[in-house]
Amino acid sequence: MTEPHVPDDAARPEPDARPGPAAAHAGLAPSTVVVAAGRPDRAQGAPVNPPVVLSSTYVSQGVQQPGELLYARIDTETWHPFEEALGALEGADRPAVAFSSGMAAIAAVFSFVPAGGTVVVPRHAYQVTLGFADDLAARAGVRVVRVDVADTDQVVAALDGASLLLLESPTNPMLEVADLPALLAAARERGVLTAVDNTFATPLGQRPLAHGADLVVHSVTKYLAGHSDVVLGAVVASTDELAQRVRAHRTLHGAIPGPFEVWLALRGLRTLALRVERAQATAAELARRLADHPDVVEVRHPSLPDDPGHERAARLMDGFGAILGVRPRGGAAGADAVVAAVRLWVPATSLGGVESSLERRRRFATESLTVPEDLLRLSVGIEDVEDLWRDLDQALRGAAG
Repeated sequence: MTEPHVPDDAARPEPDARPGPAAAHAGLAPSTVVVAAGRPDRAQGAPVNPPVVLSSTYVSQGVQQPGELLYARIDTETWHPFEEALGALEGADRPAVAFSSGMAAIAAVFSFVPAGGTVVVPRHAYQVTLGFADDLAARAGVRVVRVDVADTDQVVAALDGASLLLLESPTNPMLEVADLPALLAAARERGVLTAVDNTFATPLGQRPLAHGADLVVHSVTKYLAGHSDVVLGAVVASTDELAQRVRAHRTLHGAIPGPFEVWLALRGLRTLALRVERAQATAAELARRLADHPDVVEVRHPSLPDDPGHERAARLMDGFGAILGVRPRGGAAGADAVVAAVRLWVPATSLGGVESSLERRRRFATESLTVPEDLLRLSVGIEDVEDLWRDLDQALRGAAG
C-alpha cells in the first residue's frame, strides 16, 4: 500500500488518556450503549446532550499542542460524541471517523487500493459502490473482481494478489449472507486489507471488527441516523494506523460532515435499538405472510427457514435485518404496478428510515444485471404491522388483477 500524502495541517491532536470507546462502555448491552455513549462529562449543571459548535476556526498561535483544535476541516468537537458512540457500538478501541456521505466513506476505503491493484467486491452491492470500483478500473488501472459473497470458496480463490476485499453482508439488494469469519480470516492470511459495509446489519446485528475486519463502513444516512433527514457516512478502523490514514484522507479531500448533520445523527442513534427491534420483527412477519401470498413469486429475507442465508445469518448475526426482497407476479410491469398502488409504503430510494419504503431496483440502469428485473426492495419501518400488510396486500392483489 502506498501512503497517502498528508498536508501539514492534517494532523489530529493526540488523544487524551481516557479509555477507548469500547472500553469505556464495557459490559453494557448495545441497546444501552446507543443511549449512554457520546454524552458530555457529568458535572453539576452540565448539559445532558453535547452542544453544536458552529466555528470554522479556533484561536491558535505558535505550534499546535496535543488536544488543541485548529481548523474545522481537520477536527471539531461537534464530531466527537457521534464518533465515540459509533466506535463503542462497533466494539472499537478508537472513535469512528465521520464523513460527509456514505460514498465519501467508501471512497476513503478505496483510497487504500494502489494504482494497478486488485479489489474484490460483491457481485451484488450498492450500485454506486460498484460504480466507484469501475471508475477506479478506468482511471487507475485497478482490477475489479466481482464475486458471490455467499460462495466462500469463490471469494477465497479471488483473494490471491488482491489489495482489498470489500464485503457487504447481507448484500444490497439480494440479501446474500457471507461467512464473515471465514472470509476475513482467509484475507488476513494472504495479507489482504478487509472492509465490511455494515449498513444493512447495523452494529446491533453484527460487529465485523470482532470477526477480524480491518475497516467497517456505514452509510449513516440509513439506520444509524434513521429519520431520512441526514446524509452522512463513517468508517471505523481496527488500528490506530488505519484510523489515522482514514482521517488524513478525510482532511486532504475535504470530505467532512457538517456539525448539524452529525448532531442529528447522534440524536437519531439514541433510538436505534428500539427502531431496529420493531422493524426486524415486522419484517420477519411480513416475510412469513408474503411467502404464502398468491401474487408473490419469491421472497428473500434471512428469517425464512428456506432462505439461502438463513443458517448463516442465524449463526453469525443478532437478528435478520429489516430489508425484504420481493418479486411479485407480472414481471417488471407487475412490480411497477405494486409501487404505484401502495398508499402507506413510500416509493423512494434509500432505506433505514422510520417510514417503510419500496422500489424496483432495476429501474436504475446502473444496477447489477443479475438482479431480477422484477425485484422490489422493501425497507420496513416502524409503522403498525397490520397497516403495512393491508397496504401491501391490496397493492399486490390489485397489480395482479
